[in-house]
Amino acid sequence: MEQSGSEHTQQAKKPLLTVAVPVYNELATLQEIHQRILNVPIDIEILYVDDGSTDGSRELLMKQISGSDPRVRIVLHDVNQGKGAAIMTAIEHATGELFIVQDADLEYEPLDYVRLVDVFTKPDVQVVYGSRFLRASHPENMKLTNWLANRILTITTNVLIPSARITDEATCYKVFRTAMLKQVPLHARRFDFCPEITMKVLRRGHRIHELPIAYSARTE
Repeated sequence: MEQSGSEHTQQAKKPLLTVAVPVYNELATLQEIHQRILNVPIDIEILYVDDGSTDGSRELLMKQISGSDPRVRIVLHDVNQGKGAAIMTAIEHATGELFIVQDADLEYEPLDYVRLVDVFTKPDVQVVYGSRFLRASHPENMKLTNWLANRILTITTNVLIPSARITDEATCYKVFRTAMLKQVPLHARRFDFCPEITMKVLRRGHRIHELPIAYSARTE
């Protein structure tokens, strides 16, 4: 792993929220999602982890995004290791009080951070998920295969841990208190990060609070 020279942009004041963005060949949407995150009206740091992109995403990060805003930090993986590995790298480098994962595509709306973060005003809250299924049982344009996979994972979670009562196990928008998250041993290096972290926080006795979020699945 190589850490970029933009690390000197790190804020002296601890930000409220670390927005971790795993990047792997996301050139088509990277600039737009970057602008959407910057427009969120809360105190954030944006931590990009480029996971060995080969489509120009890395060059965009280093030449245009790095150094463009003091809230931006960039970490580079020399080779592709998987989304879970990129998230684990982000957790290691996170300095915010809270931590959220943001996919680099445009399926999720960063303005939802504000509502999700507000739940943490209650001191006992450790985990909040943004659910795509609290407003609709089948979100518009979501592929049937994705819907079925999520239903299976969510039902399995609720069967194994009946107190969980969650509706969206595979949501990207998982928000954690960073101090708690750093104490959870994680091993999943690809998309199995989601079920691993969900089961581990539940088994540690943490309740997962859920709020409805906006979602716009890509149709291509």
